Amino acid sequence: MSFTKLTIKSEYRSLSDNIVKDFYLPVLDQSILYKRAVGFFSSTALVEISKGISGLIKNGGMIQLIASPHLSDEDIEAINKGYELRNNVIERALLNAISEPQNYYEEERLNILANLIAQEKLEIKIAFTKVNNGIGIYHEKLGLVYDKEGNIICFTGSINESSMAFLNNYEVFDVYCSWQSEFERNKVIEKEDAFGRLWGNEEENVFVAEFPQVALDKLKSYKKGTVNLNIDQEELDDFLGDKFRDKNVSYSVQSIKVPALPASLKLHQYQQNAIENWQINGFRGIFDMATGTGKTYTGLAAIVKLSEYLQHKFAVIIVCPYQHLVEQWVEDIIKFNINPIIGYSGSSQKDWKNCLENAIRDQKLKVKGREFFCFICTNATFSSDFVQTCISKIKGDALLVIDEAHNFGSSRLSTMLSNSFNYRLALSATLERYRDEEGTAKLLNYFGKKCIEYTLERAIEEKKLTPYKYYPVIVNLNERELEVYSYLSQEISKCVIQDKNGKKRLSEKGERLALKRARLVAAAEGKISKLKEVILPYLNQSHILVYCGAASILSDNDDFLMINEDEIRQIDAVTHLLGNELNMKVSQFTSKEGIEEREILKREFAKGENLQALIAIKCLDEGVNIPNIKAAFILASTTNPKEYIQRRGRVLRLAPGKEYAEIYDFITVPRPLDEVSSLTVAEINKDLSLIRNELNRAEEFARLAMNAMQADVIIQEIKEVYGLQEKYTEFTIV
Repeated sequence: MSFTKLTIKSEYRSLSDNIVKDFYLPVLDQSILYKRAVGFFSSTALVEISKGISGLIKNGGMIQLIASPHLSDEDIEAINKGYELRNNVIERALLNAISEPQNYYEEERLNILANLIAQEKLEIKIAFTKVNNGIGIYHEKLGLVYDKEGNIICFTGSINESSMAFLNNYEVFDVYCSWQSEFERNKVIEKEDAFGRLWGNEEENVFVAEFPQVALDKLKSYKKGTVNLNIDQEELDDFLGDKFRDKNVSYSVQSIKVPALPASLKLHQYQQNAIENWQINGFRGIFDMATGTGKTYTGLAAIVKLSEYLQHKFAVIIVCPYQHLVEQWVEDIIKFNINPIIGYSGSSQKDWKNCLENAIRDQKLKVKGREFFCFICTNATFSSDFVQTCISKIKGDALLVIDEAHNFGSSRLSTMLSNSFNYRLALSATLERYRDEEGTAKLLNYFGKKCIEYTLERAIEEKKLTPYKYYPVIVNLNERELEVYSYLSQEISKCVIQDKNGKKRLSEKGERLALKRARLVAAAEGKISKLKEVILPYLNQSHILVYCGAASILSDNDDFLMINEDEIRQIDAVTHLLGNELNMKVSQFTSKEGIEEREILKREFAKGENLQALIAIKCLDEGVNIPNIKAAFILASTTNPKEYIQRRGRVLRLAPGKEYAEIYDFITVPRPLDEVSSLTVAEINKDLSLIRNELNRAEEFARLAMNAMQADVIIQEIKEVYGLQEKYTEFTIV
């Protein structure tokens, strides 16, 4: 067991040498200690490191590994904004780098490493550089291997331990042996000292830390009861065929993966019924399910059912409105043994276009093992010329799954509902489109029947969503806002026209004016002072959401038909109030925060220690999953039932320790209620458009609330003042 008996070259090149067989296997078979510093940490790197270590393990050897988390520019920027976020970003990066094993051999190799970690035979540390009070990427690649006689082999160069490095990239590394020349011995001593300084966190401008426990726990989860040390390289070659012999042929794990239910998943009866009805309807239909009731899992389980029916020979196209929803879906898709192609402008899968073209080609040619593929994208990507052209080339069975399918009732997106998809599935909590019967009819005509209609009321009763208390908070417009509101209402009333069916609607100008009026109501100045009043009991609590409108507070000197650059956005006014005046720990949560930063904020919000409240715009409309919300203050709402019902559902998601949620809904009225009695009938009629729309939302929210009677007292007060004793169920145009 000595290195001196081996034939070791001074240099290895990946395209001319079989690095695993020629170097790793013989060297590690004689070793008792392996020290390695690599560029980036990943589970593929761990799998590659495990090749050849059976000899080291039998020798009672140990491994010391230093790696750098693969941080994006957004990660580094987020870390440099504040130290308290660094650990969260690094944990996320490391967890993302640990992908599920794709076959038996990878499972066994990760099992070996998990056992080594458990036995304290494998130690991992992470490293990154210190740059101008911020951080950078540590990217050194260095290896040291020791035998029982004290001989040391050092190798250093461009190689990373990953399948891509071993197989596809042109990588080179130099080798130095301590028993050879004085020059080589000195090189080994120099590199050994360098590794020692790194391991002890003594290297200048490099920070080395312990591997996060959460990532260690993830690796330990691959530990089995026994370790198979007899998986040899020839057996791997037999399994992968030409992967090692022909380095120009790429290997895709997608080719051996087909949809399957996660072992831990137990579908509810209503989910099973929905899938059965979908199958009865020829694998076409609609899952109309309240937010938080398992719509995504039901959809993926339906894909598994169709896959079994078609013997895994079909294409699946999944479409979501936004990028972050695609990523949320991907997290779940992987659990169903599907390796998706992820397509959108900022996708981490940079070559997704080539992957999609190749997948369609392979399916068309019926390449064995590649007759199934899954592509997921955003609405915008789906409607692009490139994707539509690709889809037109799909031959054979294909399934179209659309999340938040109500969006596809629009005149533009409805044209993308191709008849080339013989299987179809629509997912939505609110399929019916607001004031668009024609768009709703298009969806029903294309997708077919509702296979399930699982309401929010049923979800609360069956404890799939948390119950809630509802508090209407009355806010009136100030004098200036009321003046502008009255003017806009008068102008809107002049813009009512009849469509070809004789129905009244607003002209294009009327729609623009109505939008201005809605933004005026959403950003009413009185909401800020009222928020300060009602949020005081929550100053020391966490898991708070304040939902703002994308509008600015009207100032006295505004030309209300123009945009004033000096206007204060409502979200900024709320941030100042909570963060500066009330000294709460808050953060904005908007489209300006990227996907990665949003994930950090969500994680901090869930902990509730360093972040009490999120101040958000649009997040509840975009499907962001923040289940830990316990108290929601909704400053800006909408007259669209689809939108406010979805918002409520997302606040009601289940979370540990969340017995019920509280919703404070800011109800805007034109003027103080005690002034209404002095108005003329004509003046009251001008108020009724706003009053009726606000009451419809309030009555819907109060209907299912735990404190429905308490909330109804406030609602009845408004109705009595305005003479609306009967529930008003229609929305007015003006």
